[in-house]
Amino acid sequence: MLPAYSQQRLQPHLGFQVSTLGALNVGVYEGAATLAELKRYGDFGLGTFEGLDGEMVVLNGKVYQIKTDGAAYRVVDTVRTPFAAVTFFRRGRSLRWTGQLTYQKLQQQINEQLPTPNLPYAIRLQGTFPYLKVRSVPKQTPPYLPLNDVVRQQQRVFELRNVRGTLVGFRLPQFLKSVNVAGYHFHFITSDFKAGGHLLDGEFLNPVVDMEMLRDWQMMLPNNIAFEQASLE
Repeated sequence: MLPAYSQQRLQPHLGFQVSTLGALNVGVYEGAATLAELKRYGDFGLGTFEGLDGEMVVLNGKVYQIKTDGAAYRVVDTVRTPFAAVTFFRRGRSLRWTGQLTYQKLQQQINEQLPTPNLPYAIRLQGTFPYLKVRSVPKQTPPYLPLNDVVRQQQRVFELRNVRGTLVGFRLPQFLKSVNVAGYHFHFITSDFKAGGHLLDGEFLNPVVDMEMLRDWQMMLPNNIAFEQASLE
């Protein structure tokens, strides 16, 4: 169970995560916290569900699960997560560009505007997207395959065109690469909350990027045998 920090909502610029990317990479998919516990630490974020059951989007305090049919489902608070990252998103800065940008170009443009590359950022993109390539993965059963094997063998990829919605994500510095995804990591959900997935590629028309610099990053490590016995680097 997560520690109950009663002042959590009063702490600005704080990112919080359950478990580590390294643990997820080697197949530690056992739930480490309930969604109710996770929500104490943020109303905005992403992750996955127990058994690697699809892609998680946390937006405005609500949690959505994107399954391998590409559809989004609301999730009850008793569901557990093996890996997630959240914050109470408060826009600190907005960046705007005119025209259409590729995903690679968008990352380059944001990088050029960062006050420093050495802190985490929560990032929200809202609008109409000419093209998005997203994915989800199916629920796994023990013995669990490593994450890369699941993605390579079982991921379902969807292409969305001229779709409205929100990209929820983070940019983390390279020195956190064994803790979480270094660089940019986004999950998408449509404006009608019916579809989405983990962003693989996309095109962005007149993008507006809302950002919050996170001055603190906290982590809760799983209390289970799978994590304790995993070979982590």
